[in-house]
Amino acid sequence: MDAVTGAAKALAESSFAVALTGAGVSAESGVPTFRGPGGLWERYRPEDLATPEAFAKDPVLVWRWYRWRQEVIRAASPNPAHIALARLEELGVLKAVITQNVDGLHQRAGSRRVVELHGNIWRVRCVSCGLVEALDGPVSEIPPRCKRCGGLMRPDVVWFGEPLPQKAWEEALAYAGSADVMLVVGTSALVHPAALLPRVAKSRGAVLININPAETPLDEMADFNIRGRAGEVLPKLAQAVEAWLRT
Repeated sequence: MDAVTGAAKALAESSFAVALTGAGVSAESGVPTFRGPGGLWERYRPEDLATPEAFAKDPVLVWRWYRWRQEVIRAASPNPAHIALARLEELGVLKAVITQNVDGLHQRAGSRRVVELHGNIWRVRCVSCGLVEALDGPVSEIPPRCKRCGGLMRPDVVWFGEPLPQKAWEEALAYAGSADVMLVVGTSALVHPAALLPRVAKSRGAVLININPAETPLDEMADFNIRGRAGEVLPKLAQAVEAWLRT
């Protein structure tokens, strides 16, 4: 039995499967990754664009970069990986998607239970009064101002040096701790604390399925390592799961 077939069988027989996704899932939609060859951090310095200190120093620079990212993401569409994960949820197999991505593509593909560990680029938050607002497109004003208090609005995403949103982290931990199968897709497994979630699941006895084109720190503990791009592997996996469910 090859890895895809074995992983599909594990998913089909699971009672509580969850997925953890990283930038590799959205890369095939044209959304740049951060780490690895060609990643954003090869071209930009995180400390200049993705820290509270950078925003305090030059909010216009930070917002120009985030508006560019919003424009890239708006032009993108969910790819076969996003669609396959939504299909697995529709089949009743996948109970939730925990994502490190901020692009909202899982929701656009049809996933309903999405835990966003790092926030969402389509929301803004006032640094003065805390008001959170949803955006329907890239910001038109740079920097945007709070309609309630006039304060600066920042992207509602997690920057370096900031903790994860407590509610999202607690939800993610609960899902990981309850999972009997965890599907880990397109993540380097280097960013903490998100990288702890597969270890939490594994420590509770979950079957770990790791899908990535390259080696990751999870390879040694994974029950199934499937090398390949998410957009190629996940549709095959979802198809195989459907076949198992019909038997």
